[in-house]
Amino acid sequence: MPVSILFCPECSNMLYPKEDKEARRLMYQCRTCQHTEAATSNCVYRNILKSQAGDTAGVTQDVALDPTLPRSDKKCPICGHEEAVFFQSQQRTRDTGMKLYYVCCSCGEIYQ
Repeated sequence: MPVSILFCPECSNMLYPKEDKEARRLMYQCRTCQHTEAATSNCVYRNILKSQAGDTAGVTQDVALDPTLPRSDKKCPICGHEEAVFFQSQQRTRDTGMKLYYVCCSCGEIYQ
């Protein structure tokens, strides 16, 4: 049987494994609308990610070549070059606030 992620037929959110303790069977339940269905297999696979996506996920050195990004004269801590493009963090939480990230136009270093 192929490994797949199951989705709720009611609200399209992901279904999570749950044990039916009375019937002693594996079930899948939606955490949003509480839809429950019996599992077709007793195997549950767990995928543990070893790294987390950060504020600068997907940013490459090529971003310094983007003419639409604003530029600053903030000095690079690695090469000392005094031109960088900058952008706001896309991860908005109460704790992080507004973070600016700079990308050096010379070496591509990402810094704050």
